[in-house]
Amino acid sequence: MATEKDNPGEPLWARLERPAPAPRQTLSPQRIATAAVKIADAEGLDAVTMRRLATELGVAPMAPYRYVSGKDDLLELMVNHVYDDLRVPGNLGWRDTMRALALQTRKLMLRHVWLAQLPPTAMLSLTPNRMAIAEKALSALDGLGLDADAMMSVFRAVDAYVHGAMTYEIAVQNLMRQQGWSDGGKLRSELAPQMIWHMQTGRYPTFQHYLGTATRKDDARWQFETGLDYVLDGIAAGLDI
Repeated sequence: MATEKDNPGEPLWARLERPAPAPRQTLSPQRIATAAVKIADAEGLDAVTMRRLATELGVAPMAPYRYVSGKDDLLELMVNHVYDDLRVPGNLGWRDTMRALALQTRKLMLRHVWLAQLPPTAMLSLTPNRMAIAEKALSALDGLGLDADAMMSVFRAVDAYVHGAMTYEIAVQNLMRQQGWSDGGKLRSELAPQMIWHMQTGRYPTFQHYLGTATRKDDARWQFETGLDYVLDGIAAGLDI
């Protein structure tokens, strides 16, 4: 398996699609990705290092470098690996496809919370499985009379909503776990001194009304799906589709 040093600038995925040399290697991209994801799921992204990976795989420290040139390549493998679990039924209309992709992505990010904490290079990495998702979304929008720019804007609008909402949801979960807070009530109790000060200023009457009347403060799924439907409603109305 050639490394990036053999052909600087060659994409990771082009290198990995070349046949592996005989005899069959002990390692594989699949094994490497599986081990790295297991570490990240249990301990977070900071725990994923090339040395730790080699230890988990039971190989020499330099062995994974036959497939990945470093942490950036490894993160791409990990992202591609988990996005293989994202499944959306075929033959759906554009809205049902977009909604299904959004709901499945939320489930994926809750299983792998480190997806909300990726560095920009990994967040934007063009892996085969992520490209397949984009292809499915754009295919569902094709034939509706939209031009290419509008189709991509719709896809990115939904994707931005999903990742923005999930970054917030996961941040709340992480804070509660770090502080040992058991539920939303405990979270609000701990933050109450700050909130009380803000409310006593009288500057936020509408927010105060929300605090006193809202009944779904802890229903993250409802919040996500309701916001998603508003986004899709807006797209449908704006583009008349």
